[in-house]
Amino acid sequence: MTAHEPSHTRRSLLLASTAAATGMAAAGMMGTAGADPAPAAPPERPPRPSEGIVRNQLSFHDDGTFTVVQFNDTQDGHRTDQRTIALQEAVLDDVRPDVVVINGDVIDGSPTTALEAKQAINNVVRPMEDRGIAWALTFGNHDEDSTAATGLDEAAYLTFVQQYPHNVNTVGARDVTGTGNQVLPVRSADGARDVFALWLLDSGRYAPETIAGQDFEGYPSWDWLRPDQVQWYVRASEELERRNAARVPGLVFQHIALWEHRFMWFASVDSRTPDDHDRAVAKHSLVGERNEDECTGPFNSGMFAALLQRGDVKGLFVGHDHINTYVGDYYGIQLGYGPGTGFGAYGLGGAEDHRLRGARVFHLDQSVEEVYAGTELRFAADYGIDLSEGGQPGEPADFLAGVH
Repeated sequence: MTAHEPSHTRRSLLLASTAAATGMAAAGMMGTAGADPAPAAPPERPPRPSEGIVRNQLSFHDDGTFTVVQFNDTQDGHRTDQRTIALQEAVLDDVRPDVVVINGDVIDGSPTTALEAKQAINNVVRPMEDRGIAWALTFGNHDEDSTAATGLDEAAYLTFVQQYPHNVNTVGARDVTGTGNQVLPVRSADGARDVFALWLLDSGRYAPETIAGQDFEGYPSWDWLRPDQVQWYVRASEELERRNAARVPGLVFQHIALWEHRFMWFASVDSRTPDDHDRAVAKHSLVGERNEDECTGPFNSGMFAALLQRGDVKGLFVGHDHINTYVGDYYGIQLGYGPGTGFGAYGLGGAEDHRLRGARVFHLDQSVEEVYAGTELRFAADYGIDLSEGGQPGEPADFLAGVH
């Protein structure tokens, strides 16, 4: 399929299976399909700017460099496809990153017990733990699909992963929509100040069934960042600037794309023709593939406008749409995708199903203006990993001592 002919088939199949899973979910979960949501109770107090700022976990090397790897949509059960693990291990051994972000849909909805859900997570974090690499995760739309069966929600998953010695997640900002919204400042080589920031946001799960009695037929049915999350980003960004006497450049990681991803691909809001895309390639320096529509929420969150206003974030990267790999410069901010890492989730289909399994790498360098030195992709094919059709489920990895 071409860049101008996005595939909806596999997404439609996925939605059908997701609908069955979410129909069993508890009605009160954030973003879960159900009746009209009740008006949110006001928070007991406004979030403090410092909340969600994770201190003294990450720092640049003596040579002023730092490397980030983004894995996305590992999305499997307790018998994770063994090629997913092989890909993770190959990337980690090749790139030797300083921190890894698993950017949402860490697991799928197949676990039937709490043990299976924990095994599914354990399988894809062991490659970092075994190498002593710091790591964190964000949440996607599928991570709670098995909650009704397992009794584990995102908050429970955060408690679980914090048992690992190299995990750098925290509970995040209080009284803010979502789970684990936080920012990881990266200290300068001399430890004097924060010179970069990695923002981890929970972009939610699914739109409610109705709002004000109106359903979402004809609209995208995924979730979106809420105003309090955007406001927290602004406050925390200002707090980082205050502490460091300068704006701190950074990257944002969240699972679900912004509407601006699609606008960038076509250099247009309303028109979506090949000519529009050709214009966008030159205008926004687009690189990579778009094999399916961006599956956004029904509303524009305003996050991009907030990023423009603050002027600190250099890029916002997502997953969710497994067979999109593109990145571009949208009015001074890179918007992009990390390809789907997990071999157990949908891909391109047919003989090319697994062609785009991969990871995204980010290079930071204190000697570069604004610190962000660029990004590149690594694919399973680069490492000679088997790309044949179908699944190759492995056995669950052992838990580390003290992890239960």
